Amino acid sequence: MRSLDKFGRGFRLTVELGLLLALCASSPLSAQDLAAPALRNDDQGQPAETVVVTAPKPDNPEYRLGPTDKLRITVYGEDDLSGEFQIDSAGNIRMPLIGGLKAAGLTAEQLGAQIENALDNGYLNDGRVAVEVSEYRPFYIIGQVNKPGEYPYVSNMSALNAIALAGGFTEKAVESTIYVRHEGEIGEHPIATGELTRINPGDVVRVSETTFWDVADVISPFSAFGYIIATAATP
Repeated sequence: MRSLDKFGRGFRLTVELGLLLALCASSPLSAQDLAAPALRNDDQGQPAETVVVTAPKPDNPEYRLGPTDKLRITVYGEDDLSGEFQIDSAGNIRMPLIGGLKAAGLTAEQLGAQIENALDNGYLNDGRVAVEVSEYRPFYIIGQVNKPGEYPYVSNMSALNAIALAGGFTEKAVESTIYVRHEGEIGEHPIATGELTRINPGDVVRVSETTFWDVADVISPFSAFGYIIATAATP
């Protein structure tokens, strides 16, 4: 009986060993399989991408800077030279080391290039500068809105946004067309009111009155005067 038990155990071991060898043959292990698993850089196991630091792009690359605009100027690798700067009433900014620079009338990219040139002139070697507008100068809205006045500008502002900030149209307003005078211009431009109509910093927006109310406003003093005369003449 003991001989049979030994034979049975030996037979099972032989079968199990044969199955193990068959599995190894069908799926051979490589040295890479035996090595420690590589650390993953992301959830998909893809290699991490190289991060390239670039200067931030303004919402409107053609936007021209002007007085009271606030700028965020970054001089890469030079924290002491970076910070928030405001364009003064004369259109200039003042920065450490380089002093005053003309900013009004330039785009953010053009001003950045000027700052780089000024810093490269004896202060830095191949300095890199990024300029972005952190706060735009205000715009103005007058005429038939509920709260006319000066308002802070928000990037990509539409005519409807501007009117909403001013409390909306009055009952006397012409709602289909507004009149816009751009900063530095004398005349107004009639523009259709809509989401696609853009308002710029420094613009003066005027909402006109309907013809009915124009006539009513002209007639009302005479109507009041006639009423007074008629009342006085009544015995």
